[in-house]
Amino acid sequence: MPEDDAALSAEEELALARLALGEGDLKHAADHVAAALVRSPTLPEAHETLSRLAAASGGDLDLFPLGQHAFVGAVVARAHLLAAAGRPAEGLDLLAAATGYAPGAPWAAVPWVTAADLPERLDPERTARILMQVCAATPDPVPRRLHEPLLPYLTLARNAIAVHPTHPLLLGAASALARRLGEVALAVGWATRGVRAEPTKLGEVWLGYAYRSAGRPTDALAALERAVALDPDDLAVYADIAGTLADHGKLDTALVWVDRALAKDPTFDCAVHTAHRLRFQRDGDVDHLVALADFVRDHPDDSHEHGDLAECCRGRPWLGQVTPAGPDPVPAPSADAARPSANAARRLQHLAHPAWPHPPAAYDAAVGLATLDLADLLGLVTFPPDAPSTALGRVLGDQDPALWARCAQVWACLGLLHHRTDEPWAESTRRRVLRELAGGEPGAVAEAALFALVTAAWVDPAVRADVAGLVAGRLAGVAVGAARRSPAAVSLAHLARATPALDPATRATAESVVAEAGAGPLRRLWRRLTGLFRRA
Repeated sequence: MPEDDAALSAEEELALARLALGEGDLKHAADHVAAALVRSPTLPEAHETLSRLAAASGGDLDLFPLGQHAFVGAVVARAHLLAAAGRPAEGLDLLAAATGYAPGAPWAAVPWVTAADLPERLDPERTARILMQVCAATPDPVPRRLHEPLLPYLTLARNAIAVHPTHPLLLGAASALARRLGEVALAVGWATRGVRAEPTKLGEVWLGYAYRSAGRPTDALAALERAVALDPDDLAVYADIAGTLADHGKLDTALVWVDRALAKDPTFDCAVHTAHRLRFQRDGDVDHLVALADFVRDHPDDSHEHGDLAECCRGRPWLGQVTPAGPDPVPAPSADAARPSANAARRLQHLAHPAWPHPPAAYDAAVGLATLDLADLLGLVTFPPDAPSTALGRVLGDQDPALWARCAQVWACLGLLHHRTDEPWAESTRRRVLRELAGGEPGAVAEAALFALVTAAWVDPAVRADVAGLVAGRLAGVAVGAARRSPAAVSLAHLARATPALDPATRATAESVVAEAGAGPLRRLWRRLTGLFRRA
């Protein structure tokens, strides 16, 4: 439902609507009313003009057509006309759709939605489905800034329960909405009443979620286990139980539940994501996350989006963000490098960031540099542009220019991964150039190139042995004697920990280097980097 980009205010749109009405041009009047509702969904004058338009047209719904690319203002206007015509359930369906499109707008904050007598004209199951539609379209939990626009739906739920106090589906759906809005006690109470009225799998799930939000894990697990007993084939509940157990430190029991789900269906997405996340939490082996990335790549049509991979990588060196660097030798310009063009510098400034969701996401984002030629990419590595004039760029440029340069070099090397991707990896320009950069003096450039190679191993299983061997060789060269405690050695050890298919001996070396670093210089730099992220 694409929005109009016009800059007219709601009052200006209504003035044009009234002029069109006076001229009998109902279609243009409808367009301006719809635009006014987008700018101010609760403006009384907008609803008054809509009523005048309805009277002039005989309530013609075709003035606000629906379709694949319907304008959100037309959807909302049609919803209000349907309610006025005695069809409030259809109107609520459309308001819920508008809420899903733009949850920050108060589409439902109108008198007819919150009227105490509205539920008397609605089938309680239809009301429950509308509340479920709202829940499905909003985050869980709902951010504070979205609470107020959603409160009319909670009022609708209260009013509906007052009319239908024992309807199980209505009570459960209302509980789900209340829980999302932070009304945890209300959510527990409604879900409990729903299960008491009729024990169902869905009702027990809603009750389990409510208990979990209330900080009552034992009760939550009991409810979720009752849900499994009612429907042993709903594997999503197994994953929910596992997640709840893991949140309370019971990883081994959690994995038992995951394995039960996987035994029934080894490809069930919720169980697969949960299993790899929990196994990584248990032993820190990055190959669990690599296997999850492989699963995501091989199953692009999962039932819904999961955040397990990003959650595990967030804030972790090289998995989710760059490490700070210690003193770095100035890189010698490559024979292929020139100073980057202004276009290349702008594109890198737009793209470079110290953090990313996970390595495959960083690879995908770097495709924005794919059309740069090799000289530009190497120029960006050797002569990183100044930090951009964004909030993050100003923080990094003012407080830690070296960190910005490091970010730029990391993203330039990720861009090299997209250079001539038609060339087979073993003989490719991208492999040759990145290996040359990675083989230089320990420091930011070598690490940026190594991270690009590690990222290649994440997205292409065929290159994993090649990259793992290179990383192992580099770590062996620096993880000796006093050099083991240098920032470069510790950062390289973190890179090794992020490398797919690394041999156990090298992984053990990387773990020991990181452990020995303790609260040394890299840890202090790491805390400073985290502080920069927060300020930006």
